[in-house]
Amino acid sequence: MNVIIIGAGIMGTTFAILAKELAPELDITILERLDDAGRGNSWAFYNAGTGHEANCELNYTPVDGEVVSVEKALKIHAQFNVAKQFWAYLVNKGAIKDPRTFINQTRHCTIVSEPAIEELKLRFREMSAHHFFEQMRYSEDFDEIKSWIPYTMEERPRHEKMAATIIETGTDVNFGALTQQMAAHAVNELGVRIEYGTHVKRVHKSPSGSWLIEAEQRGKPVQHKANVLFVGAGGGAFPLLKKSHLPFRDRFSGFPVGGRFLQAPISEDQAGQYRAKTYGKAEVGAPPMSVPHLDLRVVDGKHYLLFGPFASFKPILERGRGFVDFLRSIRLHDVSGFIRVFIEHFALVKYLVSETFKGEKDMLEELEKFAPGLSKKFDWKAVEAGQRVQIIKDGGLQMGTEILVSEDRTYGTLLGASPGASVSPEVMLRCLEQLIPSIFSKEEAMEKKKQIFPEDDLEALMNNPERYREIRDAVNKTLGIARSMPE
Repeated sequence: MNVIIIGAGIMGTTFAILAKELAPELDITILERLDDAGRGNSWAFYNAGTGHEANCELNYTPVDGEVVSVEKALKIHAQFNVAKQFWAYLVNKGAIKDPRTFINQTRHCTIVSEPAIEELKLRFREMSAHHFFEQMRYSEDFDEIKSWIPYTMEERPRHEKMAATIIETGTDVNFGALTQQMAAHAVNELGVRIEYGTHVKRVHKSPSGSWLIEAEQRGKPVQHKANVLFVGAGGGAFPLLKKSHLPFRDRFSGFPVGGRFLQAPISEDQAGQYRAKTYGKAEVGAPPMSVPHLDLRVVDGKHYLLFGPFASFKPILERGRGFVDFLRSIRLHDVSGFIRVFIEHFALVKYLVSETFKGEKDMLEELEKFAPGLSKKFDWKAVEAGQRVQIIKDGGLQMGTEILVSEDRTYGTLLGASPGASVSPEVMLRCLEQLIPSIFSKEEAMEKKKQIFPEDDLEALMNNPERYREIRDAVNKTLGIARSMPE
């Protein structure tokens, strides 16, 4: 079977490795627009690098009155546990020589001021009662919080009442470095082909039932044919879906959201003082991807602080592609959906537009509110983040991601954004199960799947504390994640 994957980001490379591990007989080619793997949204500074497992992100635990919903947090945490199983398998296999090249232990903290303290306390009670978050701690003590996250507290007035939670086993993940190492493994050890500099323009079904992929490779037209096509091209998946002639294509369109961060290089000693990702509470009307957070980043052995993100309304599908590409992806039937989103989410649109024109001075003022004195402590500069394209489905805006598979199981794609990269192995496993289910009818494939994922059943992880702890402790040991932060 001939399989074509569009996009050599975290999703495409993960899909390719899983498919080849479970079914070595598959002929797999990845077509990538850029000149290297993981150079799109997966790249180190195009995202915050948080290993999203719902430890610290308030938007994953919405509050309605005195009720905290933890269902989304539980699912994301379980999905990330499955992701760590996959990455630990790659480390044990030798595909990744040193886990510290892509994953580093980092405290995951949440901090709020007085108006939200009761909400955080309620969240802590609900979450810490579940075995996923049994290691979470809560404090309103100024000095204790300062010992966890000094850069947010050092110059804060002591009379300012704050509350925080902490989990010591959080992670910072360099998804770009991970993707590059996976791509090298896929090519050198598994026989996957990657054709770089290949911009796919159109995909459509041939009369024989195979998919024809029309592309330009370094300016020259090329064509590929596939029995099965998976599109993991980020925002670039939307225009290809529109040109696919699949019946569900009219239900979806893309709502692009750009972003920026403040970035500052710091020394290893300074990094040792902080070693945290600290999430706050988003402003009213701000999108979920704009929750303010101050992150330690480890990239190629160097240390940085990252603050943001600052959202923007940037009508492009991917970095390196222009506004005209976005316009060409819009069909007449999409217009009503855009109008509905602009009306129903006017506060969001207004927020995005206002953030677009926010200068570096205003960004530093936001940092100063979050962590008094920090804007003057380091040399900050504004950097562009990756481009996110949220889903408009049936005219309504929705967050998160969605797997789409054609009725004949020859076309699959992933639309949407966060938590994205953090849960990519679990999401790609489900996509593979839907797109090529015949793989999983073979005993050899199921044995290999068990080697890669000792426990991929999310419900089992959620409902069986001992099984979860067994898996968690094993993969954490392989990935270098200790129960408490090493001194």
